[in-house]
Amino acid sequence: PRCSPLSLLEELSCLFCFLSSFLDGQAQVLLRQRQASITREPTETAQIECVFEGMSRAAFQALYVHWYRHLPSRAPELILFIQTAQAYYDNDSYKNKYSSKKGMNICTFTINDINPNDEGTYYCAYWQNHRTSKPQVACTESCTLSGRLSSAESHTFLSWETNSEILQKEHENQITYVCLVEKFYPEVIRVTWTDEKNEEVTGNVVKGDTWKATENEEYSIGSWLTVPVENKDKKYYCKYEHESQERSLPTQGID
Repeated sequence: PRCSPLSLLEELSCLFCFLSSFLDGQAQVLLRQRQASITREPTETAQIECVFEGMSRAAFQALYVHWYRHLPSRAPELILFIQTAQAYYDNDSYKNKYSSKKGMNICTFTINDINPNDEGTYYCAYWQNHRTSKPQVACTESCTLSGRLSSAESHTFLSWETNSEILQKEHENQITYVCLVEKFYPEVIRVTWTDEKNEEVTGNVVKGDTWKATENEEYSIGSWLTVPVENKDKKYYCKYEHESQERSLPTQGID
């Protein structure tokens, strides 16, 4: 299968595509990153972390982790790959700008001296073997997309106060909850639904696209959860993760 980022060329964004793959019949390995978005002032340093879950430390240390950059209107390009301590660069000119290192189960990618030209799409991938210059990787359809890196010089920053609420509508034998998050920046945000056991709910969930709500670069997003009317006494949560804050909103208590 092919891994297709949902908004690969989203303007002024930095998304990290973390691929879920298999290693020779072993348990599925999940790659994720902790922050939904990153914004840095010019000349500062940004660090992106690929967290590997579902493999031993020895297996992780043996992997070749590749870091790519995809700038708007340009083809993706390999920046570097790393197996143990030494990083190998596709171009020697990248050595002062980029670096990478491995920890227990984390591969960190560092970008130095941030400027507006660094705004683009960055992502990591891994291979168990590195026998050719263009190895292949298995990727499930459920790629995780998250994160943003941007230069503060490119924007006029105001004091944003994110608004959020859950609305409810009952129709025949179903209840639809609408989670609305407004007035956030940058536009990259994670919105998920969980149940009373804190397990993610994916069935009957519709996530809308982020839209620009005002001329002040404030963004909004909506997510819908539909459940049977007999579940009206069950508690669900809309959780959103953004650079500015994280919050979990319960469905119970809605008028």
